[in-house]
Amino acid sequence: MRVFNLLKVAFKAIVLNKMRSLLTMLGIIIGVASVIAMLAIGEGSKASIRESISSMGSNIITIRPGAEVRGGVRGSASDMQTLTFEDYEAIRDEATLLSHITPMVNGGGQVINGSNNWPSTIYGVNPEYLAIKVVDLQSGSMFTQAEVQSAAKVALIGQTVVDNVFPDGAEPVGQMIRFNNIPFKVIGVLEEKGENTFGQDQDDVVIAPYTTVQKRILAIDYLNQVMASAVSEEDAPEAVNQVIDIMRTQHKLTDAEEDNFSVRSMEELISTFSSTTEMLTILLVAVASISLLIGGIGIMNIMYVSVKERTKEIGLRMAIGGRGSDILMQFLIEAILISITGGLLGVVLGLGATVFIEKFLHWPTSVALYSIVVSFAVCAITGIFFGWYPARKAAALDPITALRYE
Repeated sequence: MRVFNLLKVAFKAIVLNKMRSLLTMLGIIIGVASVIAMLAIGEGSKASIRESISSMGSNIITIRPGAEVRGGVRGSASDMQTLTFEDYEAIRDEATLLSHITPMVNGGGQVINGSNNWPSTIYGVNPEYLAIKVVDLQSGSMFTQAEVQSAAKVALIGQTVVDNVFPDGAEPVGQMIRFNNIPFKVIGVLEEKGENTFGQDQDDVVIAPYTTVQKRILAIDYLNQVMASAVSEEDAPEAVNQVIDIMRTQHKLTDAEEDNFSVRSMEELISTFSSTTEMLTILLVAVASISLLIGGIGIMNIMYVSVKERTKEIGLRMAIGGRGSDILMQFLIEAILISITGGLLGVVLGLGATVFIEKFLHWPTSVALYSIVVSFAVCAITGIFFGWYPARKAAALDPITALRYE
């Protein structure tokens, strides 16, 4: 028989048993739809994580004193006081792959305006902070380097602080507030950014010159951290290595000594979260793939039933000259058609599911072309794998025995 005739015969057999064929396809449909939806959720989550972390700052690199955890034991308080202004100056002057850099100190306290008060965090930085964190001003202006050097009592505040200490809607710029009883003149309001990936409110901040926070709020002479941004995302790993070398030289560490500081980039954080998301996606896809396996077993089962029901037909075809290879191809094509048709319906259902998930559940999704291609390939392989044995059994039937079958 020609392939066209085999396709006609296989299609006719499927149409004659529409309900049975549809139920057979159900496992394939659910499996393909689940795989596409799970991969879409995984890809969407990775893109969302990357976007959220990137929004926290442009290629941020942070240098902190001490190692946060050593063998499961946190470092002592003295280890957390080893980052100095001289370290900041060395990095600023020697690192060639950094575009902006600022020292940073921070502490918690109460922001007070008249009878209104709000617990917040004050960050002491220099004017380059806004460029590093990719934050714009809603109103007002950033303090100057001259105000940093004079430890001026000026501050910028986030929208959350504005909402809580200026509840009457008054313009904050130009007014006085107190932070832990230290007066500050508000010279700017930061653009609203909302929560970051970790659920932290990025608008619940007070920004002031680091010299002011060091002397008047915290009474310290060391830095809590140094924050910088690499010239580009591609240069971030090399910039980290460059900063590590500068810091080791600055702290006079020998080759045998461990770092008494830590340097981290946003790219590392993105990679960590992406790896976790990928593992979860693989797990979800593996669970969804069980439906494909069940669908394949369903195809094998229904093909066995089909061979049994059409034993006489097989014997008749063989008696009039049909070859075993023709019978094999007839049933194999039927199994592949069932599988591919189920795959097509599964793709449609999967795409519909991703639209539903994004529109009504508000989860980020991103349908990758490879997920559809892989689903089709798996459907074809499933049809061949699970249809081969029943088709082989049909081709091996003895014509005389088949014609006598009741």
